[in-house]
Amino acid sequence: MSTDFDIFIIGGGINGCGIARDAVGRGYSVALCEMNDLASGTSSGSTKLIHGGLRYLEHYEFRLVREALSEREILWKMAPHIIWPLRFVLPHHSGLRPAWLLRLGLFLYDHIGGRKKLPATKTLDLQKVSVGEPLKSQFVKGFEYSDCWVNDARLVVLNAQDASVRGARLETRTKCIEARREDGVWHIKTLNLKTQEVTSTTAKLLINASGPWVDDVLGTSVGDNDAKNVRLVQGSHVVVPRMFEHDRCYIFQNEDNRIIFAIPYEQNYTLIGTTDQDFKGDINDIKISEEETVYLCDAASEYFKKPVKVEDVVWTYSGVRPLYDDGASKAQEATRDYVLRQDGSSGDAPLLNVFGGKITTYRRLAESMLEKIEACLGKKGKAWTEHSTLPGGEFAAEQFDQMVNDVTLKHAFISEDLAWRYVRSYGTKVDTLLDGVTSQEMMGRDFGAGLYECEVRYLIKHEWAMTADDIVWRRSKLGIRMSKEQITGLDQWIAENTQ
Repeated sequence: MSTDFDIFIIGGGINGCGIARDAVGRGYSVALCEMNDLASGTSSGSTKLIHGGLRYLEHYEFRLVREALSEREILWKMAPHIIWPLRFVLPHHSGLRPAWLLRLGLFLYDHIGGRKKLPATKTLDLQKVSVGEPLKSQFVKGFEYSDCWVNDARLVVLNAQDASVRGARLETRTKCIEARREDGVWHIKTLNLKTQEVTSTTAKLLINASGPWVDDVLGTSVGDNDAKNVRLVQGSHVVVPRMFEHDRCYIFQNEDNRIIFAIPYEQNYTLIGTTDQDFKGDINDIKISEEETVYLCDAASEYFKKPVKVEDVVWTYSGVRPLYDDGASKAQEATRDYVLRQDGSSGDAPLLNVFGGKITTYRRLAESMLEKIEACLGKKGKAWTEHSTLPGGEFAAEQFDQMVNDVTLKHAFISEDLAWRYVRSYGTKVDTLLDGVTSQEMMGRDFGAGLYECEVRYLIKHEWAMTADDIVWRRSKLGIRMSKEQITGLDQWIAENTQ
């Protein structure tokens, strides 16, 4: 029986968009629906790292760590505008893991993932280097190693953008309300939450990549009312005014065996996170608890000379990780590896579910999913994403500063700081954003924090942005610098200037 699409994907987070991009690039016809905005769930609530997961070595997750480490430089090359290297300082805490164990872990970290361009680990005397100055005097020895930063929500959007350009149909603010098997194919109904229009679609294969809602989708849309596959674990972060002047990050060990990071954030701030605790609340209303805020401030204050106080916090965010329930006793011990499971009997239209996963390994997860898709639908094109680039990433990482200079010269009416932010967000797509703009006046209204009308129009036209929150908290992080009145003004402008 012919269908509208080969593959229908539920979920517009990093896994859903990554799978859509890979699949359409191999020649499959693909549709995707997301009930909210792209990256509106877990994918924008991460610590924003492309990293191997140093602490996972303690849980013997060597395959996951190796795969994640090998992805760092692949993804950096794919998207050098939104991914870049960081150096992490790990102070030795005399009462916790011994120094030899840390060094052994970092030796493995340097050598099992195929590192080529990222600098290796080195040992530090924290009494003699600038990165030791913000720390308390008892921290004498430390180690410095490499990982990468990622603008997580933009990574999702760029995967969606590329999938769309290649022919996938992506619908946001669109909820799957029914999915049933009939005559060997899927019959799917979706509801556009803005227009209330219901659309019927058919597909040969259905992928449930709805993150924390994966069991809800199985229960409400597919009819598996006993679905209990995920362990929901909340990770929360706090943002405070900048704690230190240098560009290094810190990774701190805590007495409860957890770790937290302190990372330079948006030029003027420090990001501190994350927590790890089982989530019990309403999945549609995720926010940091008072207990988590105190925990993060206290944990950072164990290391920094200047205490981090709750009243210092200027912004918080939380995400819920949909980890596969492997029976681990503690939230921080549950596997971060992904599990792809096919449901249904032989001859049924295939249903493939995604459990767990990390932003770092999203591309490898997509390749693993394509192997399952090929087994169900037959093989089409070859694997291709490893040597690809994402929209805006068509330049070498070493050329970033030159890109900023070129944008400043070409568009003399914008400041160097704004040129830097545009290249960090859009890479080579800056020319599209500023197409036809030849003066400061033509950039249009400044909604605050250097967010001009021309950028807002670009995000609405090319990146599925529909609300102020989409723009100031996901497509950019400018909301941290904007007042409530400015954000409300942006929402009013969007309502008046779009249909």
